[in-house]
Amino acid sequence: MSDLFAHGASRLSGLIPRLLGWRPDDFWHATPAELAAILTTFEQPAEQPLTRTEFDQLLERFGDA
Repeated sequence: MSDLFAHGASRLSGLIPRLLGWRPDDFWHATPAELAAILTTFEQPAEQPLTRTEFDQLLERFGDA
């Protein structure tokens, strides 16, 4: 492992729990692709927020109830 990678991983392991609410174990078990996919959502906001109808449809389809 290079010193550069180790330093970056160490810094990320401290930031990700605060940013995403992950436990350290969640960070260390995530793949780089998973981490990149999650973090890129912060860079590109949705063009339009969900409408109430779209939100209700998602709740019906994926809700916990």
